[in-house]
Amino acid sequence: MAPRRNHCSVRLSWILSSLWGVAIFALGTSYACADGIQPGLWKIISRVEANGAVSPSQQSSKCFTAEQARDLVTTFSPAPMTINSECGKLESSLDGNRLKWRLVCTGQLNMEITGDYTFRDGTQYAGIVRNTASMGGAPMSDSVTTLYAERVSDCP
Repeated sequence: MAPRRNHCSVRLSWILSSLWGVAIFALGTSYACADGIQPGLWKIISRVEANGAVSPSQQSSKCFTAEQARDLVTTFSPAPMTINSECGKLESSLDGNRLKWRLVCTGQLNMEITGDYTFRDGTQYAGIVRNTASMGGAPMSDSVTTLYAERVSDCP
């Protein structure tokens, strides 16, 4: 029998998953690469699997500027915003058309977030972002966000 979670931990887990979903959406809506993806209007499809539950795919759009296109690592990496936790230095590598990063935060809430993006033909990218979080040693969130994006047109 699976351990029973109290109402507060379930709610906190949902909140954490939702917040990271929003953060990942923001990350997934950026632009850049050595050869780059093209600036313009992009359609982004994301799906979150959190604690075993899979959300329906969500579609959004984002207009990427040429400036956003110039710095892939900054554009696609998380910006840590935590309370009562400290985040270490972002570990990242950009090798050809692939960006990988990892961020670890410790304190009241311990988190590890990893991203792995692949950019294709300047007009598509795909990514997987994983997030695990615990509080007081108890698992709170375990989520995977899958992203796929393609360029649609120039920005309006």
